[in-house]
Amino acid sequence: MEIRLDGRSALITGGSEGLGKGMALKFAEAGADVAILARRQEALDAAAAEIESIGSGKVEAISCDLLNADATNEAFAAAEDALGKIDVLVNNAGTSKAGPFLKITDQEWHDDFELKLFAAVRLCRLALPAMQSRKWGRIINVLNIGSKAPGANGAPTAVARAAGLSLTKVLANTGAPDNVLVNALLVGFIKSGQWERLYAEKQPNQEMTTFCRIWSTHDKSRWAVLEKRTSLQALPCS
Repeated sequence: MEIRLDGRSALITGGSEGLGKGMALKFAEAGADVAILARRQEALDAAAAEIESIGSGKVEAISCDLLNADATNEAFAAAEDALGKIDVLVNNAGTSKAGPFLKITDQEWHDDFELKLFAAVRLCRLALPAMQSRKWGRIINVLNIGSKAPGANGAPTAVARAAGLSLTKVLANTGAPDNVLVNALLVGFIKSGQWERLYAEKQPNQEMTTFCRIWSTHDKSRWAVLEKRTSLQALPCS
């Protein structure tokens, strides 16, 4: 099935690599204008060049630390100014952070919720009013399967993602009367830059797939296919 997003504008956080970049590529291929947010400008520039090569719409790459509320507000304003409007918001930022409950510090709890929950809250609060006034909008919160079935060492990520799931349900009921559809995508085991960096840091004496399965909070039999995930992501935005 061909999915077209001509005339739509999408803002994707965590858009410089992995699933976020994959979604940006899929949206651009479908005809949308795209803005990607991430921290590292070099990675953003490389991703933007790749996105521009596949689509004909506008592409904006904006460096932003989503832990900073003021920077988040400024980045959203810059994306809206560059694209003219934000029809689709994808809250995808956040790396996996998990460990034994008794070893997680207050600061680690705070930072995880700031990045995975409060950044999404702020961006939804900025995007929702205009979507409601236009009677069209799509918001997707990228979570993980730990939000519904956390492992013993799933905190803090699984807890923050569970809060994100509740946020999604609240926003779905808020936006529905104005044709603003809000969904959550609960992903599993996807090969991405964060896993590759962790593997390089730990340098274990085992294959990467085995290593990541041990470090993850669930026993997963195989990597997810990124292309299938991004196609799934585009469907509720059409």
